[in-house]
Amino acid sequence: MKHFSIIALLCMCCAFFSCSKHEELSLEELEALNAEGLEAILAKTESKPWRGEDFAPGRLGGTWHSVMPEDPKSFNMLIAEQDSSTTAVMSSMHNYLLDYDVVAREWKAHAASPDIFVDETANTLTVVYTLRDDLYWSYYESARKVKVTSDDVIFWYNEISGDEAMGSSSYYQQFLTMPDGSEAHVDIRKIDERRFAFHFPRIVAEPLLSTNMDFGPRHIYEPAKIQGGVDGVKNLFSVAVDPKTIPSMGEWFLVEYTPGQRLVYKRNPDYWRKDTNGLSLPYIEENIVRIIPDENTQLLLFREGQSESYRLRPEDLDSLVNRNDGTYTVFNAEGSLSANFWTFNQNPQNKEKPQYEWFTQKEFRQAMSCLLNRGRINAQVYRGLSEPKFTIFPEPNPYYNPAISLQYLYDTVRAEELLASINIKRDRRGIMRDAKNRAIEFDLAIRSESTINNDIASIIRDELSKMGIKVNIRVMDFQKLVEELFSNFTWDSMIMGLSGSNIFPSQGSNVWSSSGNLHLWNPNQEEPATEWEARIDYLYNEGCYTIDPAKGKVIWDEFQAILLEQSPLIYLMRSRSFWALRNRWDFTNVYYDNLNGAETNFIYLK
Repeated sequence: MKHFSIIALLCMCCAFFSCSKHEELSLEELEALNAEGLEAILAKTESKPWRGEDFAPGRLGGTWHSVMPEDPKSFNMLIAEQDSSTTAVMSSMHNYLLDYDVVAREWKAHAASPDIFVDETANTLTVVYTLRDDLYWSYYESARKVKVTSDDVIFWYNEISGDEAMGSSSYYQQFLTMPDGSEAHVDIRKIDERRFAFHFPRIVAEPLLSTNMDFGPRHIYEPAKIQGGVDGVKNLFSVAVDPKTIPSMGEWFLVEYTPGQRLVYKRNPDYWRKDTNGLSLPYIEENIVRIIPDENTQLLLFREGQSESYRLRPEDLDSLVNRNDGTYTVFNAEGSLSANFWTFNQNPQNKEKPQYEWFTQKEFRQAMSCLLNRGRINAQVYRGLSEPKFTIFPEPNPYYNPAISLQYLYDTVRAEELLASINIKRDRRGIMRDAKNRAIEFDLAIRSESTINNDIASIIRDELSKMGIKVNIRVMDFQKLVEELFSNFTWDSMIMGLSGSNIFPSQGSNVWSSSGNLHLWNPNQEEPATEWEARIDYLYNEGCYTIDPAKGKVIWDEFQAILLEQSPLIYLMRSRSFWALRNRWDFTNVYYDNLNGAETNFIYLK
């Protein structure tokens, strides 16, 4: 093996992108260089995963400077369910009932503590939650504080999440399929001001997962619904509102929003979460978030000391790791648990299009997986710092089974055989055509903000062109992609990702279930469109109600195997991640890993 410095390696990888240098290095040579480069990179970075350590008490003070890529669409919690930028803005002003410790693999009390009661004779289950006694809807620079009570949770569950007209993604999670095939509702009941109970009509495997929720203030959302219905709720807290009027039960108050420029948060001194010295978190007094869509500008701001942290892209490694000026530290984490995916639209709304005929045949999707050159993507896009995702569940999932993995790997001969089996073959000019002599051509939609997805899409287009298939890359902003997924349904194929890592097998009820609104390839089905989707519905349902791990393994093994065989989602790469943090912060309570990401909740200045 030839020995190169990491600087040389990255320069060669960058050069490999240009047209004139495209064939200078073989894929095997690039992979060899990347392996050597990874070792050099890791030697210059820090590994500090969280393994359950206690957090040391810190001290107040300081301003945190950060960036986000786009403006929020609203400050409304319901809108936040379908808009990631709104979620990012609002999440620090609300609390979930519970936390999940991925290291200990156990639930921990957060805004509430749970008790589970099982009636095996009746085959029913009840979860009783008790809210903390120090939860308040507080207002910035105001003595006004409204006690958080069980009425807040019950109103949100019944009247927001539980109202189908609201379009909440949590709506479908309130229903269970009974043994006789009928549907039954998980009801909520008030016990007193701090206690409420969820009543399950049958025993489920993960009752805490399905009941853990965040919620908004009833004293604001209820009058809005009474007066204006669905629109009254959705029109609450638009981006035109004075953010100081938005109550918080979380760590921060949002006090300023300048569209296209920045958001400003101030510490909530009444927040219930405290360190061992009784001091409320966070320690940071102020958080200024600049709105910077361009990733290169985000990098420039970090290099100039105008932001506190930065998540590195593969192309940033040389400049930030090898040319570190000593003002920051770069942390590394193992490959992520989740991955973006490539998916194809099977919505019958598009049945008049030739693409619908192709996309609804599993052999076509399998062939696309066989044409996905993951080795090339790893070498060129990730600089050798990723690995393919071949399984549905990640390692922390109790039903992860490494023996159940994708069988449709990069193999152009097999791809051609699969296409031929559904009468898609090359003509004399090398163009792939179906049985009706239509050239195989489709669009591939990607987010405009992601340079990585753009590079991956370019490789897909190039690889498929070698097989006589034409791919048209459509670059769209995230909101447009969301509209395509939830409203228009006119897209062809798409690269995207979903939050969450399927640490629990029953996560993703609105993705895997055919009736789910995030069943991306064909959402909101009244009845399963295919036999395999009906089987997935059945297995998912059975798995959610199976307590015995041995029986559960049989169910979830088949569940994973079907999804990998049918390939509705073709997973891409699990990238190793790198994160830089300025050295002016004390690193005692700072951790970074692929389970929790960057832990900065307890960070304080040196």
